Amino acid sequence: MSGEAGRLLREDAEAIFRVAVERVMPRNLFSYCLALEGDTLRVFDGTTHVSDGTTGETGKAVAAYDLSRYRHVVVAAFGKASVSMSASFVSMLGPRISGGLVVTKAVDTGAAETKAANEGHAPTGGQESLEVREFLAGHSIRVLEASHPVPDERSVSAANEMLALAAKVRQWEAQGEKTLACVLVSGGGSALLSLPAAGLSLEDKAAATKLLLGCGATIHEMNTVRKHLSAIKGGQLAKAFYPATVLSLVLSDVVGDDLDTIASGPTVPDRGTWFDVAAIFERYGLAPLLPRAVRQAVEEGLAGKRLETPKAGDPAFGSCTTVLVGSNFQALLEAERAAKARGYNTLLLGSRLVGEAREIGKVFSSLAQDLSLHQRPIALPACIIAGGETTVTLRGKGKGGRNQEMALSVLDEFAHFSAALDPYVQKMVFLSAGTDGNDGPTDAAGAFADFEVLARAREQGLIPERYLAENDSYHFFEATQGLFKTGPTGTNVCDIQILIVGSLVGSPER
Repeated sequence: MSGEAGRLLREDAEAIFRVAVERVMPRNLFSYCLALEGDTLRVFDGTTHVSDGTTGETGKAVAAYDLSRYRHVVVAAFGKASVSMSASFVSMLGPRISGGLVVTKAVDTGAAETKAANEGHAPTGGQESLEVREFLAGHSIRVLEASHPVPDERSVSAANEMLALAAKVRQWEAQGEKTLACVLVSGGGSALLSLPAAGLSLEDKAAATKLLLGCGATIHEMNTVRKHLSAIKGGQLAKAFYPATVLSLVLSDVVGDDLDTIASGPTVPDRGTWFDVAAIFERYGLAPLLPRAVRQAVEEGLAGKRLETPKAGDPAFGSCTTVLVGSNFQALLEAERAAKARGYNTLLLGSRLVGEAREIGKVFSSLAQDLSLHQRPIALPACIIAGGETTVTLRGKGKGGRNQEMALSVLDEFAHFSAALDPYVQKMVFLSAGTDGNDGPTDAAGAFADFEVLARAREQGLIPERYLAENDSYHFFEATQGLFKTGPTGTNVCDIQILIVGSLVGSPER
């Protein structure tokens, strides 16, 4: 295969990825789930485009708010997409907005590589972001920066300011001034709003978070723990705003889209218990490594000496409506449409890939072999699309993220294919990337695995297996020109994987 043909395949993979991300960009999200008719704000289930402002094409109407009944409408947003979500929402409601607070991921002032990875999430990330910040300020909305994925003092300060906003809303309600609190939630919110529960310090929570991140715990498991170590998560923000009316619009970065897991479920009942927390620590053998205060909190919770997080039936949830407005599955559907438009036969595997990134990579390499030799499960040229959020268990001291590790695993498999597959390897490309534009603590969204990367690795004597052993996917792909960089996208709905296998004869190069 010529280098030109490989470039075209890579371009197709990138284009399909970018179309998928565009579907879940905040500037587009609300056209699928919100419609403003005079003073009435209608909310839909977000699955289809709102065509006539009343029913949507096939979407289900969820709620309607007569904004003339509310003296105040405030925005409370947090997460990596909070700035762009807020700007889009405020653009729709305009002067009806009374004010609010936005908490976003900060630009780290530490190592240059970490700063590069974060650049653009915070409102100071560029001229466009500065303009958005000024736009929000014009509606009396403050923008704060906090740390992700491990919280810091800024995260605590932001959480306290969010609770101060909720207290102000409660005061308005007590004075007879009805208020609609619009809570905009996106991935990363768990770390960005971090207020330790009584008896715990930020260092205690950070230590527990780091242990969970390093052992391969799922996001569901991490957030089950976070909610119980927090004074604001797991439905507690809804209680803080009660008795005001709360509309919570959620952009999911969680496999399965469980509303009580996304950003640790600040406005929905929590299904987890202290017994679940204890089981998670036991499962990964973390109990002996935890700070003493965390161990004590778990013991008190198990003994009934610490309150549980709010559960279904709490009065606070009677005045709170939470709606999923964007998800990985919606992005994958758009990717499938884009691939078909480019002439590929498509298969959408699903949006719930979990497990070790390097093991999931072997699944894609197996599919690539069957596609090539047997044209199964679909005919060539083929594009297989999937999504979810895998994990990485740290074994080495390298640099990378789950998407780069998965791509490196796929490439390692390519390198060991039989001779019969050699011609087909030249017609394969695999891309795994994070929809938020950041893969782990790097400035890349993910990486490509294809023949060109493999050829460069062989020329330089780089062995994929050795880099996998060190969790050093970033430096491998940096050396072989396989990194995929988008910069922060302004949205976050987990990861997307795209496998393309072209035909050797009888079909266009693409």
